[in-house]
Amino acid sequence: MIGCNRHLCCDHSLFLIVLSENPSLQITIYTAFKKSQVCVHFFRATIASDGTNQYHTIMRLLLYNIRYGTGHKDGYHLPLPFAGFFKRTHVNLQRIISFIGAINPDIVALVEVDSGSYRSGHFCQAQTIADKLGYNYVVENKYNNQSLAQRVPVLREQSNALLTKQSVEDFRFHYFEQGVKQLVIQTDLRAIAIFIVHLSLKYRHRQNQLEQLHALTQETDKEVIIAGDFNTFWGSRELNLFLAATGLKNANLSNAASHPSHAPQRQIDFILHSSGIRIDNFYIPDVRLSDHSPLICDFSCVHS
Repeated sequence: MIGCNRHLCCDHSLFLIVLSENPSLQITIYTAFKKSQVCVHFFRATIASDGTNQYHTIMRLLLYNIRYGTGHKDGYHLPLPFAGFFKRTHVNLQRIISFIGAINPDIVALVEVDSGSYRSGHFCQAQTIADKLGYNYVVENKYNNQSLAQRVPVLREQSNALLTKQSVEDFRFHYFEQGVKQLVIQTDLRAIAIFIVHLSLKYRHRQNQLEQLHALTQETDKEVIIAGDFNTFWGSRELNLFLAATGLKNANLSNAASHPSHAPQRQIDFILHSSGIRIDNFYIPDVRLSDHSPLICDFSCVHS
């Protein structure tokens, strides 16, 4: 069965054709966009075969650090450096919603979400997206209750979120022992446990956080996906020991960069997965609504 999502139009188009190499029929014709223009023609197979007469529904995961909806370039650092961090987000959030709706993911992992400051008009961005596009959602502030950030306006509304069209079986909020951004959102769906993270800017803290993250993944009997901004400024080799210890794999086989979005040079956003998950498609579109590019991953959960 072939499904087709909505069709939105734009003026300046860049076409990317991605052909899946696995047995499932999948042809994606994607039009990247800048600012508010969107045009996506997307066709994907909803059923995949692994050659053993077993069929598995293909699911689409979108990972996106949306920078609280504050945008990127276009005067972000005017009249002062990082002045854009304090600007209203309504217009750019509508662009982000249009993009998410066009991609039509089953699961959305959002990093850097404003959950109710003046920037978002005191509305939670995760709830706004979920209400407009028909998702269930889990959202939480990135800082633990003892953090000084909880006492600072704007900072205390800085969150991460998980949106899904599936029923949420359970969710938990874990907190790293080190680093300022300590939140780990664990969301259990029917067959997978998804962990959303935003790791520390400090290398030593990141290594400690990865050690704790390893322990968390050992506590579930579901297939595992870890998605987030890992801030691996020393390169993806920072994750080598973690991947070896957990047995997880990087969905981004070509190690394509995602940051900064206008001229990607660093691979700091990751989708990691356990061996029972098969990656059917992965790509990073040229979308510049944040300083990070979005990661799009189609996967199948192989059932025994």
